[in-house]
Amino acid sequence: MGVQHGAKGIMFLGTASNVGKSTLSTALCRILAQDGYRVAPFKAQNMSLNSAVTPSGREIGRAQAVQAEAAGILSNEHMNPVLLKPTGSSRSQVVVQGRVKETMSARSYFQSNKSELWQAVVESYTFLKERYDVIVMEGAGSPVEMNLKSRDIVNMRAAMMADADVFLVADIDRGGIFASVVGTLLLLTEEERARVKGIIVNKFRGDPKLFEDGVRLLEEYAKVPVLGVIPHIADLGIEEEDSLGLEEDRYHHVKAHTREDQVPDEQRVHIGIIHLPHIANFTDFDPLFLEAEVSVTFCTKVEDLIGVDAIILPGTKNTMEDLRFLHESGLAKAITQHATKGVSVLGICGGLQMLGERVMDPHHHESEDSVIPGLHLFHYETTITDEKRTELVRGELQGVFAGIFVHGYEIHMGKTVGDKDQAFALAKSDRDITMIEDGAQSLDGRYIGTYLHGILHNDHFRVIWLNRLRAVHGWKPLEHTVLTSEVRAHAYDRLASIVREHLDMNVVYQLLKQDSKRGENCI
Repeated sequence: MGVQHGAKGIMFLGTASNVGKSTLSTALCRILAQDGYRVAPFKAQNMSLNSAVTPSGREIGRAQAVQAEAAGILSNEHMNPVLLKPTGSSRSQVVVQGRVKETMSARSYFQSNKSELWQAVVESYTFLKERYDVIVMEGAGSPVEMNLKSRDIVNMRAAMMADADVFLVADIDRGGIFASVVGTLLLLTEEERARVKGIIVNKFRGDPKLFEDGVRLLEEYAKVPVLGVIPHIADLGIEEEDSLGLEEDRYHHVKAHTREDQVPDEQRVHIGIIHLPHIANFTDFDPLFLEAEVSVTFCTKVEDLIGVDAIILPGTKNTMEDLRFLHESGLAKAITQHATKGVSVLGICGGLQMLGERVMDPHHHESEDSVIPGLHLFHYETTITDEKRTELVRGELQGVFAGIFVHGYEIHMGKTVGDKDQAFALAKSDRDITMIEDGAQSLDGRYIGTYLHGILHNDHFRVIWLNRLRAVHGWKPLEHTVLTSEVRAHAYDRLASIVREHLDMNVVYQLLKQDSKRGENCI
């Protein structure tokens, strides 16, 4: 079984995790789309809690959805055929071509031969190569973890399958770049090394002329050309793949244009986001970081909630264990106390489930406990179920937000029933005309629970919600808000511009023009 002649594959492999493979893949998708190529992203296997839903109702890693958007195309399940979603206790949910296959221990997964998963990888890559000119591929971690390499389906095995040219990415900011690059190349086989067409030095701080000797020495030792020295971009403004992204202000560049320094801290709405141990889809809150009149804090202890105007309970990959964390840390009691004193509360997905009377897990999908008490802000209860709902959703808000049209997506296992006061929205999936009630809200709109990820990306709802928080202080309403779609487009274009400037694109174009032999490959 092999991949025949078709789209050209260009792959970013890294010397380690978090060296910038996803970001560079996003940049190249944008650049090639700007140049008129039909381009699509591909990552054979991803591990992330920050996922996305495709128009077909399938689940993939957030990074590939971002890359598809940068390429100007709709995402689909073939862009990330294998997705691992850690559930805690060294176990992961295995999602294959967008559907949950099973939950298994990390040990069992990494020791398996993955033949069935590899078939899905080949099938998905074949689907893409028949429809696009270029496939921008991304590896995971390091391609030379020698104890795992024989069962690795995402790095060099994928490159060989696709007959892809490889760029090796190294993060100079973490140090040891010579050892990491040369060591990686040394551990590759001769056939694998032949695929590496260039080295990319990423996250460089300062004047790149100061590294000219470093480039020469790196090429001398590695016997591979350095194709670019990409500067460190701390203010990228593009959705992150995992919670490491919470440690950085990703929107400094954008906020610089909102004249944030002209808004005194005491005149900003203060929002506390509970940093759950299994926090998922944290990009739900990215638009809040773009608002100059908003201050956002990720909260891990009771003291962090002092002075907040609103509390957000985010999505989670393990509602049961994270609800237990809230009780044991004292945050559950603190949240309800703040709520009774006038603080607004917004629960999204797992956060919605926690706001009810109880969460039950009769089949122990997430916990050894069968039931854990909720926060009692609503009178419903949730049961964790076998079935997972993944849908793109749009609808109309109800209650005090009536008349606002929104869109978002659902990714959850669990059914919520009971007295919900009033629905938050009447919504339907993009694949079904049936309208259903989503979530719940208190009669005054201060408490909200919704299954709609991305609710704060709806600019109209976000500004109304923020203005309700401002009204408590007697502040005048916001006259305008950030348009998230424009922010994302600007971020993609800015990233593409920076990478164009610092990467030798002539080499990329030469590789794309090569009439390479693309017959059957050994898999």
